[in-house]
Amino acid sequence: MTAVPDPSHLAELRAHHPERIAQALAARPPGSMPAPGSRLMIIAADHPARASLGAGSDDLAMANRTDLLARCAQALARPGVHGFLGTADLIEDLAVLGALDGKLVFGSMNRGGLARSVFEVDDRFTGYDAEGVAQARLDGGKMLLRLDPADPATPRTLAACAGAVNDLAGRSLTAMVEPFWSTRSGGRLSNDLSPDAVIRSITVASGLGRTSARTWLKLPAVDDIERVLAATTLPCLLLGGEVPENPDAALTLWQRALACENALGLVIGRAMLYPPDGDVAAAVDAAVALL
Repeated sequence: MTAVPDPSHLAELRAHHPERIAQALAARPPGSMPAPGSRLMIIAADHPARASLGAGSDDLAMANRTDLLARCAQALARPGVHGFLGTADLIEDLAVLGALDGKLVFGSMNRGGLARSVFEVDDRFTGYDAEGVAQARLDGGKMLLRLDPADPATPRTLAACAGAVNDLAGRSLTAMVEPFWSTRSGGRLSNDLSPDAVIRSITVASGLGRTSARTWLKLPAVDDIERVLAATTLPCLLLGGEVPENPDAALTLWQRALACENALGLVIGRAMLYPPDGDVAAAVDAAVALL
């Protein structure tokens, strides 16, 4: 794997020259949307800020930050990759290293629903806010929305996401909403990935805020995906989810999803960054080939 250029200097830069982070973001050449009819490939790495560090069978796969940066930089450098989604710490590191030059960048907003916590549905906005997204010259903000009808914290997250949609739209920025219909069993929250449950989550997320003009949805590629995506006219990005045991089956499902008219592209994280064979470049290239 190609190493990130000089990752060892990041701590020193942060300690002695923190102003260079804002300078790097301000000077970064922006990305651009591909032509109508083309599809986007976005690399996602906002999982660690929610204490979700696992990939495949390794519960701490994402714990080494230098290794994670190297994987992100390698993925971003592949032809056909248009952008990155992450929290401020990763976006700032990658911006300083030049890995985000010419890329679309989306800031992750609500990371307070820590993985496996009793308050996981109460997904507070502890990451970017709309003002921070605008100041960093990012292209939009992403928010996670778990909908658990049995959890009284769900309305608080709904209201916070609606407010974020409004705040982003008011700044002409994209709001990327990732909804799930969720249930808690045995003390653990899980997402219902049945087509009907995903459709229910879509209908709720689509109606958030005073306008949906700048709202995109980030959705799992599930069975009966054509019927699922027919539930909305909003642009949809398909997520990768957990590292698949059968990468070929995942590619086939993504390919079916991308044939739908409102499928804008893919947002892939662990499935691209931590493939079973360890070959990040090959995993990214295989996904890009679908576009």
